Amino acid sequence: MDIKISEFGSGLSGNEIKSFTITNSERTSFSLINFGGILTSFRMKNSNNKIENVILGFENIEKYIDNPHYFGATIGRFSNRIASGRFSLNGKVYTLECNEEFQIENKTVKNHEHGGSKGFHTKIWNTEPFCDELTAGVCLRNTFLDRESGYPGNLEVSITISLNESNELIFDYNAKTDIPTPVSMTNHAYWNLEGAGSGSILNHELRLNCSTYLPLGEDLIPTGEIKNVDDGPMDFRTPKKIGRDMKMLDIGYDHCYIADSEIGELSNIARLSAFESGRIMEVLTTMPAVQVYTANYLDGIVGADNVVFNRHDAVCLETEYYPDSVNQSHFPSVILDPGVNYHHSTIHKFTIK
Repeated sequence: MDIKISEFGSGLSGNEIKSFTITNSERTSFSLINFGGILTSFRMKNSNNKIENVILGFENIEKYIDNPHYFGATIGRFSNRIASGRFSLNGKVYTLECNEEFQIENKTVKNHEHGGSKGFHTKIWNTEPFCDELTAGVCLRNTFLDRESGYPGNLEVSITISLNESNELIFDYNAKTDIPTPVSMTNHAYWNLEGAGSGSILNHELRLNCSTYLPLGEDLIPTGEIKNVDDGPMDFRTPKKIGRDMKMLDIGYDHCYIADSEIGELSNIARLSAFESGRIMEVLTTMPAVQVYTANYLDGIVGADNVVFNRHDAVCLETEYYPDSVNQSHFPSVILDPGVNYHHSTIHKFTIK
């Protein structure tokens, strides 16, 4: 294993941004910056031993500071959406920033999304790199203050992102609070296993070990129903191309799928494969769900190496708790209490066929 540290520019306040590149003996590598805990690249061989980057990203810090699509970012305190940016906890109403706004007919809809405009993806993290014979990575640490972005409680967070000699990219999330607060952390990498900038992922094959999903209202908030996939366009229990049934949807997938396994049990929730490159990515997680998002709103985004990213040029597989869980009592609780350690893991395991 090898780790290299370099400069990646300066943040808004002039702070130096560092980049960490971890490489194993298979020449698989990832790069991470301490701004936003952002994955800027993940490189691996294809079936012809050609090394390519398979996540969408940028080559300078300025574009990551202005990153409305959350490319590669660490997300928190709460991943996904909270309706109207409001929730009640222990008899008290909390109001969060509404950083998502859109029109439905003549009505303006506002939601809180991905922790708000000052969420984890905007922070400079304290870093502790480590490297041994089998594993190398970076531990990210930060403290988020009571009422920051509207959330209750001082939240101490540590996230370890590492790579091992088995070609596993591992996310290990931990947090503690002094006041009950909602927590659901994830990573927002955009994957294209044919290579970033190679075009659409609609021919990627996806399997989900998920028999149910959460239908959405027009406001993109779960309706509260937990629905069977029922052999329709939402069904990925048997592997199929992502684009096969997309014509039956408005624009693409942006849905939360519920794992068939128990919360806290590390199990395989997804398998993504690309035919030309031969790359396969399996996703294992202790989280109860995965958000499948097919990059529906990318439109001419210029990325690293001046490659242009368009709609459906990547897929996100964001392991998480259910969206809007704080307002839906029959969803699994996302409330972290004092004295309890939040701990979840997600592993991306890569192979070549």
